Amino acid sequence: MKLIIAIVQPNRLEHVKEALTEVEVFRLTVLDCLGFGRQKGQKHALRGHDGSINLLRKLQLQIAVNDEFVEPTIQAILKGAKSEGAGQIGDGKIFVLPMEDCIRIRTGERGSEAI
Repeated sequence: MKLIIAIVQPNRLEHVKEALTEVEVFRLTVLDCLGFGRQKGQKHALRGHDGSINLLRKLQLQIAVNDEFVEPTIQAILKGAKSEGAGQIGDGKIFVLPMEDCIRIRTGERGSEAI
């Protein structure tokens, strides 16, 4: 089991969801987040203070998958998140982490059956 975390542009979410559906990945958690990398960000006021932080709005996708779905999920995210053409700086990142356990609260199922 793996936990795939992807940081993507907000305007690419529907494309990513469509690509995930094509590879039969239907479970997804989406979180709003702020950050920057090579884009260098843009200036925002922080809690009304004059200081500013260079942050851009992004979405964090969290997807728990069984091992056989890892590569199809990665390829779907790449397909959906990449900007038109050759892609652009700021298209995002994908992180793949080992997942020790998963428990479905409703039934108590554990491991790959809970995903």
